[in-house]
Parts: sequence; C-alpha cells; structure tokens
Amino acid sequence: MTSSLSAARRIVVKIGSSLIVRDGALRNSWATSLAGDIAGLRQDGKQVLLVSSGAVALGRHLLGKDRLRRLEDKQAAAALGQPFLMQAWSKAFSGHGFAIAQALLTLDDTERRRRWLNARATLEALLEAGALPVINENDTVATDEIRYGDNDRLAARVAQMVSADMLVLLSDVDGLYTADPRIDPEAELVPHIDDITAAHEAMAGHAHAGSGGMATKLTAARIAHGAGCTTVIASGEAPNPLAGLLAGGRATRIVPAVSPDTARRNWLRGHLTPEGTIFIDDGAATALSEGASLLAVGIVRVEGVFARGAAVAVETERGVQLAKGVTAYAAEDIARIAGLQSRDVESALGHTGRPCVIHRNDLVLDQNNKRPIALGPDPRNT
Repeated sequence: MTSSLSAARRIVVKIGSSLIVRDGALRNSWATSLAGDIAGLRQDGKQVLLVSSGAVALGRHLLGKDRLRRLEDKQAAAALGQPFLMQAWSKAFSGHGFAIAQALLTLDDTERRRRWLNARATLEALLEAGALPVINENDTVATDEIRYGDNDRLAARVAQMVSADMLVLLSDVDGLYTADPRIDPEAELVPHIDDITAAHEAMAGHAHAGSGGMATKLTAARIAHGAGCTTVIASGEAPNPLAGLLAGGRATRIVPAVSPDTARRNWLRGHLTPEGTIFIDDGAATALSEGASLLAVGIVRVEGVFARGAAVAVETERGVQLAKGVTAYAAEDIARIAGLQSRDVESALGHTGRPCVIHRNDLVLDQNNKRPIALGPDPRNT
C-alpha cells in the first residue's frame, strides 16, 4: 500500500493550531512555505485537502481572554478567528494559480449518512474544479456533545469521506516515540506501524504538546487505517514540512494492508442493511458488473420507503440480488425518474438531480453474483 508521499494520489494534510498561530499571531512565513509545498504536490498531479486548526487560537486574543471556560466563549472565539485564518491562507496561496475554498464541518456532517453524502459531494466538486478545500470544524455552532474536539479525528473522517490514500498529521512532534522524548533520552521513534496495538496506545499515553496529543492522533490513524488510508505523523515546526517528508524526513507511518477502494467495498459489503430495493433491467445489470454507476434509465421500479442516503438492495426484475449501495435519491424520487434518460431527470423532478442514482463508489456487487466483479476505473483518474 502507499507509504510515501510521492506515491500518494489524494492527500489530506492536517495542521495543528500551534503551527499556524503563536502567541496569538499568525506565522505567515511558515504558512507561505506550506502553501509552496502543497502547490508542488498539485503540480505533480496530486489532489490535496487542507484541514487547518487555528480559528479559536486567533479568536481568543481578539476576544481578549486568555482562557475560554464557557462554550459560548469558544464559539465566539471561533467566529472571530475563522475569517482571519482564511485570510492568512488566501494570502499564503496567492500567486499559485488556484482558488482555495472554505469548508466548515460538524460531527453530524460525517456521521449522518445523508449529510455525509452532501459533504462528500461538495468536496469532490471542489477538487474537480481544481480548488483547494481548506477545512475546519464549525466550532461556532458545534456543542460539546456533537463536536470532534480536535482536528486529528476530523481530518481522518475527511480522508475516509474522500477515499484519500494518505493522511498527514503535522504538529509539534515528529512521530510516536517509545517514551516521552522530552524527559527520556533513550526514547526511540517508531518509524513504521502495520497495526495499532495496545503497546502503541500505551506509548501514546505519554504527554505531548498540542491540543489533541498523540492519543488522538492514533485514534485518527485507526479511522484512516480502516479506510485503507496511510497516516503519517510528523513535525511541522520547520518551514516546508511536506518537502521535508518527501526528502525522507523523520515520521511515524501507519500503513494499512488494503487500498481505500478495497476498504470501502469491504465496509459496504459487510455493514449495509437494505432499507428498500431497486429493481433494474438486464442492461443496467451488465453495466453494474462492468463497474458503472446506476442510472435512472436502467431502473424498472422501487420498493420500500426510504430517504436519500439510505442503504438499498439492487435486484434484477426476477428478484436476484446483484448489489447493495447508498442511494442519492429518496424512494419517491426514484419512482418518478425510473426509466428516464439523464437529460429528462431534471424536468421530472422539477430541479437538478444527482448524475446517478447510486454512484459506483457507493455500490458493491453481491459476492454470490455470477457476473464478474469489476471495481471500474478510479474516478480520480477519469
């Protein structure tokens, strides 16, 4: 699997607050150096998403408070700091020839299936347009009960959402150590991990600087690992931290045994309980077996009552289950567009619909299906 930055195709880079903000002030020269690194990766044909902390750290000083004890103070600090944070990134990326886009997410956006689909579609659209998504938690509206609490886990969920093959967690430490390197001179960096064990979690229990700490980085790495995404934990203190990684800089790399595509299909196959059924004609069945998405034109009828984002079974007209998937339409809308060409879907619905009823990335063929299983081309290469 992908273990080096040079081999990755889609990369999520997360930076901690301490890297972009020091003593309430932005580290503009450092941000400019990171922007240069990301621009270089994009020139090499890679897609990059940036998860950036720092809004609360900036807003705290603008609010005039050293400590934020109340939730509303944290939310006010985020509201004050986020515009300045985006302004800093806009300045850092100016001159590189591409736009940056702000995306603020909450826990619900990655935990509720319908909102997850919406968020993923937005991020995919930004990447297709050549923009760089700059993502942060929406601390202004999130409550303690429905928030990530740190951007390590948010970054991992983003990596899972967009099927990234690498997650880079940049902070003030250069990886997982066998002991706290600040107090134990014999502490050794753990350069490579295949599976996160209790021993690794015990190592992460040592105190490290940063809001999330090493324990949350391993939690994030578990999420990414399950999604087939390699996690790199590295220091971002020096300028051009990604260039340093490309040059073989120190880091801990947590490498899964499967690709993001395989991990996602395994998850779809094992965890989706159908909430309804879509029946398709033979032409659509053949197209699905060859790795295509399910379009309205191939649908014969639909059974069940379900909302957009539901898990559904896909069967032939004779009742043979071919696949399971996550639908981009509610049952009533599928009934309205069944059998229609794509160009006629909008007029039938009264609004612009999704390009397909079930995208190939959200579809897994039944293992008992006698048709050949084909994953189809990677949408990032089409």
